[in-house]
Amino acid sequence: MKLIYATYNQYCNCIDITTFDNMLLRIDCNKAEDGLKITPNSQCALNVLTIDNPLEYARLVLDSEMQAWVDAEDNLEVW
Repeated sequence: MKLIYATYNQYCNCIDITTFDNMLLRIDCNKAEDGLKITPNSQCALNVLTIDNPLEYARLVLDSEMQAWVDAEDNLEVW
């Protein structure tokens, strides 16, 4: 499945996706983030990703890479 467009829907806290095949998908962010080990730092980064780059958020969820991304965000050092 090739994703072509994604937007964050603030009213239901979800990502609305349009695919190359004109299929419409919706990812519920609450369910996608349920069970993740999240710190306040990674939660903030996840919120920014959701709003600013919803296509990348959708890719992480669909490829089951969300926890690895969150862990990488927590391991970043701020200078």
